[in-house]
Amino acid sequence: SPDSSAQPVKKVARASTNVVASELGGTKRATRLAKVFILSNQSIGLIFLVSISEKRKLGLPVPSSTVENYLKQILLITLEREEKVVPMGLISESLAVTPGTATSMAKNLEKEGWLSYEPRRGVSLKPAGRKLGLNILRRHRLLETFLVETLGLDWSEIHEEAEELEHAISEKVLERLDDFLGRPRHDPHGHPIPTKGGVMQRKKSRSLVGCREGLSVVIESIDDQERNFLKFARSRHLLPGKKIKILLREEEADAMEIRVEGKKPFSIGFVAARKILVSA
Repeated sequence: SPDSSAQPVKKVARASTNVVASELGGTKRATRLAKVFILSNQSIGLIFLVSISEKRKLGLPVPSSTVENYLKQILLITLEREEKVVPMGLISESLAVTPGTATSMAKNLEKEGWLSYEPRRGVSLKPAGRKLGLNILRRHRLLETFLVETLGLDWSEIHEEAEELEHAISEKVLERLDDFLGRPRHDPHGHPIPTKGGVMQRKKSRSLVGCREGLSVVIESIDDQERNFLKFARSRHLLPGKKIKILLREEEADAMEIRVEGKKPFSIGFVAARKILVSA
């Protein structure tokens, strides 16, 4: 009967959810994420389970989520500043930890061969650390794309969800996911997605706040993952690929008047404009 045939599917889905949720930490939020992830695409969910099983059988060493978070954040700061050495103050601020905690972690990461630590200067990624950082960034941005394009989540919701999933997803699932999505080059925020080989195509861009009056530009990416700002950006149609014209700059008011293609002009503060990256 239809009911009896559905039972095995339900059992597999339930078992799959439990295993994946366990990999994500076993919390209620993790269980919800696991259920959504598996039920959205059966083949991806099954590969997820197989790859977890393979990891356990092989006894492969897996860096902790904390290690992965530090390496990813250090990489992001390195790319943003275009400087090899990252000051400890920036690391502690971006990860919302105390300077002492960040320094202690940096020393541990140096012992493990991920980076080099220089007292009073900062850290620089070693090849292994950069490679892992790029891999985690690739996971994160592919997952964000999946959550928007396949599950229909709003782009203001996906950052935290991807943060949870990126530490559990295996390389096998990652490659299937990339293929499933059509090998996207950018995530929903316009950020480039690293390739499997660690190559990241980055367009030369600058902040909207630095653009002169009368200039027309195209939005490349939104450089802020904060939920309220992303909601604001969407409400004003400030999306990657959209054309903007700077109509007026009001230096005294720290604001500029702009028009997004086909929409009415509006004023935006320099603080918000600084978070929007554009190209000519």
